[in-house]
Amino acid sequence: MRYCRLYLAVICLLLSRNSFAQELNVGVAAIDITPPIGLRMSGYFSERLSTGTRDPLWAKAIALQQGETKAAIVVCDLIGIEAQIGLQARQAVAEKSGVPVKNIALCATHSHTGPLYAGSLRKHLHDLAVAKRGKDPAEEFDFPSHLIAKVTEAVQKAQSATQTANLKAGVGEERRISFNRRFHMKDGSVRFNPGRKNPDIIGPAGPIDPEVGLLIFEDRGSQAPLAALTVFALHLDTVGGTEYSADYPYYLEKSLQNKFGDSFVSIFGAGTCGDINHIDVNDENQFKGQVPTEVIGSKLGETVFGTAQKLETKAPKLAVAHTTVNVPTQVYSDDEVAKASANMHKIGTRELPFLDQVEANKVVDIMQNYSEGSTNLEVQVFRLSEDTAIVCLPGEVLVDLGLAIKAASPFKHTLVMELCNSVPAYIPTRKAFAEGSYETVNSRIAPGGGEKMVEASIRLLQSLSSQKHSNGK
Repeated sequence: MRYCRLYLAVICLLLSRNSFAQELNVGVAAIDITPPIGLRMSGYFSERLSTGTRDPLWAKAIALQQGETKAAIVVCDLIGIEAQIGLQARQAVAEKSGVPVKNIALCATHSHTGPLYAGSLRKHLHDLAVAKRGKDPAEEFDFPSHLIAKVTEAVQKAQSATQTANLKAGVGEERRISFNRRFHMKDGSVRFNPGRKNPDIIGPAGPIDPEVGLLIFEDRGSQAPLAALTVFALHLDTVGGTEYSADYPYYLEKSLQNKFGDSFVSIFGAGTCGDINHIDVNDENQFKGQVPTEVIGSKLGETVFGTAQKLETKAPKLAVAHTTVNVPTQVYSDDEVAKASANMHKIGTRELPFLDQVEANKVVDIMQNYSEGSTNLEVQVFRLSEDTAIVCLPGEVLVDLGLAIKAASPFKHTLVMELCNSVPAYIPTRKAFAEGSYETVNSRIAPGGGEKMVEASIRLLQSLSSQKHSNGK
C-alpha cells in the first residue's frame, strides 16, 4: 500500500509538472511613442512637417513565456523599422528582459502619418536644412533614442503584467476593403494606382489576401479577452495630412474595445501588402460622405469580432526559429549614381516625373546603405501551437510571396507579417520585376531575392512543425 501511494504521488507530480510546462504566460502593454510636433513625417516623396496629433502612435508589446522559452513581439505605429535602430532596440530589450535578440520581433504597421527618422530622403532633407539654416529644427528631438527607450519600456511593462492565459487562434475572411493596386493596361504595361474608372485598365495584375489572421489571449480564470493580434494585408495610407495618426488600426481597436471593454489591447500586424491598398478603381463613390480610415477600421473590427467568436482554444507550444538570407542588391553605374545624386533636389517638385524621383532616391539609398552589393533579409518564425505560427519578414512584401508561404506551410494557421526588424523597401516577385512599375522601381534587392526569402521561411516552418517539444531557446 505504501508503494502504491508513493507511485501515485510520483504520477501526480509528473502530471503537475507537465501541466505547468504547458501553461503559456502572456503579458501585453502599450506605450505612447508619439513624438513632439514639428518633426518630418514619413510616407511620401516630399517634405511634410507635423502640425498636430490626430490619434497617438503606440509601441504595443506581447511578452510570451512557456517553460524556459521567452519571446516578444513589438509592433509600432511607424512607416518601418530602420535596421540599425531596430537592432539597438532589440539588444536593449534583450538586456533588460532576458529574451534572446533572435526571439524578439520589432515590427511596423506602415503608418504614413508617423515620423521620418531614417533613410536617404531624411538625410537629404536634413542636409538641406542644415545648409540653409545652420541647423535642422525638424530633428531637434532625438526620435531614434526615444523609440529604443519606449520599445524597451513596452516589453518590460508587458513582462510585469504577465499572467497565465488561454490562447485562441484562427483565420477569418475580409474581402470588402482591400484591392490589388497593380493593373494590366491596354498598352501592355502594368501600372500601380492608375486611377478610378480608368478606361485603359484591363484588370488587376495580382490577387489580394483576404485572410484575417487572429490570435486572442484570454484571462485563464474569467476567460475574458485581454488582447488580440490581428494580421491583415492592407496598406496603411488612408489618412494623409500632417497630423500624427496610427491610421485604420486606431479604429480597429476602438471597434474591439466597444465589444471587449476599454482595457482590451488590439495589436495590428501588417500582412504582405506591398501591392495592396484600399482603393476600388471601379467605384467612384467608394467613400462618399465617409472617412475612409474609420470605415476600414470598423469593417475590419466587425470581421475580427465575428471570427473571435468561432476560435478554438489551442494547447500552446512556444518556440522560435530564425535565419538570415543574403540576397544581391541592384547595381548601378557611376554615371547612374551621379545622375541620381543630381536629381535628389528635384524630389517633391514637378521638375522630375514621379517614378524618376523614386528611382533617384532608391539609387542614392543603395549607395549609402547597401554599397556591399547584397543585404541580409532576416526571417523569424514563432510557433504558438501545433497548428499556429507567425512568420515575420522584413520590407514591404508583395502579396504573392506571403500567399506562397501560407500555401506551403505545414501549419493550419500561418500568420505572415511584413516590415519586421528592418525595412529594405519593397520585396517584389520575379513576375513583378518583369512587369515593372512603382514597387519594383522602389526596390533595393535584385530579382529572385523575394523567392529566396520565401524558401527560407518555409524551411523554418517545416523545422518547427517537425519538433515535438518546445526547443527552450
